[in-house]
Amino acid sequence: MSIASETFDTATTPSGSSETLRFQWDDPLLLDDALNEDERMVRDMARAYCQDKLIPRVLEANRNETFDRDIMSEFGELGMLGSTLPEDYGCAGVNHVCYGLIAREVERVDSGYRSALSVQSSLVMWPIYTYGSEQQRRKYLSKLASGEWVGAFGLTEPDHGSDPGGMVTRAKSVDGGYLVSGAKMWISNAPIADVFVVWAKDDEGVIRGFILERGMEGLATPKIEGKFSLRASATGEVVMDEVFVPEENRLPNARGLGGPFGCLNKARYGISWGAMGAAEACWHAARDYTLERKQFGRPLAANQLIQKKLADMQTEITLGLHGSLRLGRLIDADRSTPEMISLMKRNNAGKALDIARVARDMHGGNGISDEYHVIRHVMNLESVNTYEGTHDIHALVLGRAQTGLQAFTAV
Repeated sequence: MSIASETFDTATTPSGSSETLRFQWDDPLLLDDALNEDERMVRDMARAYCQDKLIPRVLEANRNETFDRDIMSEFGELGMLGSTLPEDYGCAGVNHVCYGLIAREVERVDSGYRSALSVQSSLVMWPIYTYGSEQQRRKYLSKLASGEWVGAFGLTEPDHGSDPGGMVTRAKSVDGGYLVSGAKMWISNAPIADVFVVWAKDDEGVIRGFILERGMEGLATPKIEGKFSLRASATGEVVMDEVFVPEENRLPNARGLGGPFGCLNKARYGISWGAMGAAEACWHAARDYTLERKQFGRPLAANQLIQKKLADMQTEITLGLHGSLRLGRLIDADRSTPEMISLMKRNNAGKALDIARVARDMHGGNGISDEYHVIRHVMNLESVNTYEGTHDIHALVLGRAQTGLQAFTAV
């Protein structure tokens, strides 16, 4: 019997009954079955909102490099901001799998929208909850959860990206608080933010976290223009010229790089899900396009090269999603490590970028048109693969874990 005549799409059950099992091409290892009812409900809610409300906005937002501020309020109305934090602070109180599923659906539309959600949830609300005082939690979290306030996170500097410990932003102790001076670069949400979690070195050179508010004297947040990536989100600088920050705005439980890294690990976990959402969008678009597009009298999808590419996409996305699901379960069980998060962020962001590039190629000349969406995902994923730890930096994290030797510097 030739291999071409074999039937691969059906099977009988182990008991030998006549029930037919069919392979689900878009959920090959049955991720849906691994979710509980509440998780499926959250996913379906997020998907419906994103497809109904975000898809119609994204083309013009990307073309004009604009972010609709109302989106944050809409996220808030649905409980999508700071979703894992307790209900006592106006949050949904769901598990980390739900948070990942939300990120996946938002980034299925656009990485910029997911970035706005991730920054608010993991980089602003989470540190205020984790490192902040009860007074700070009560003041900020409910308004951030509702989307009434928008938050930004200031760690990266013009000359210090992968090496945040080298930051030059300083918080000088003065009567009643601190004078914060320095500049942060590539800050998502900065131009529209009301609240800023900023990291600076104190008089002893120890990294501390501070909550700044729009309107403080000496604080400016110029927008970065001319981006070719994440154009549907607002990105800017945070420039501080002796901004007075009162003592009650210092995060009391954050000391050293562990503070910002704790935030980043929360966000990186969400990125691992979100990147797969973008990859799924590209995979499905490539499948649909090659089924509909005919050349030489037959669909492009009838070619072996095309089917091989689709199979590669299907495989990498399936493995990536199940890896993120497992990681989410470990986080919820308090059994995760930073290295696990590095592994999944690195793998899924890198694979998503590869998938998007191949999908663009499979669209031929049409692939450069934004109306087919894939080129926008390609450009966005270039940033996703870089921010919150580059592909290579996460490789060094994993290499250190395997060898016990750090290779970040030559010393």
